[in-house]
Amino acid sequence: MVQVDKTENIAFLEKSIHHLEATGFENIKADMEGYETPKSFTRKGGDTKITPDIVAMKNGRKYFFEISLKSAKPSLLKSKWLFLDTLSRMRSNRFRIITTRGHYKFTDMMLEDINLSNKTPIRI
Repeated sequence: MVQVDKTENIAFLEKSIHHLEATGFENIKADMEGYETPKSFTRKGGDTKITPDIVAMKNGRKYFFEISLKSAKPSLLKSKWLFLDTLSRMRSNRFRIITTRGHYKFTDMMLEDINLSNKTPIRI
């Protein structure tokens, strides 16, 4: 989720965190009030910061989670997803996308555009 959209969708972010807790994830870090903020990455040559929506651990493996909701800035969202996917592959971590009803088609189109169609989003 892009920083502009985070303030509008706090409720869905909380719902996603509760879902992850229920499925056995621990040491959850989220980019919201009340949780430890995950590590941010700064784009070289610019001042753009990339922060994963949720970072959690399960069975000794780190997972990056991104919330997929319709956005006014899809190109920024695509570059964020590509970066997090590449980073997770380099470090043998996992990258997952969480979406909800009404946003499935948007998510599938975004994944297809950036050739990540092998990823199946978690539907809450």
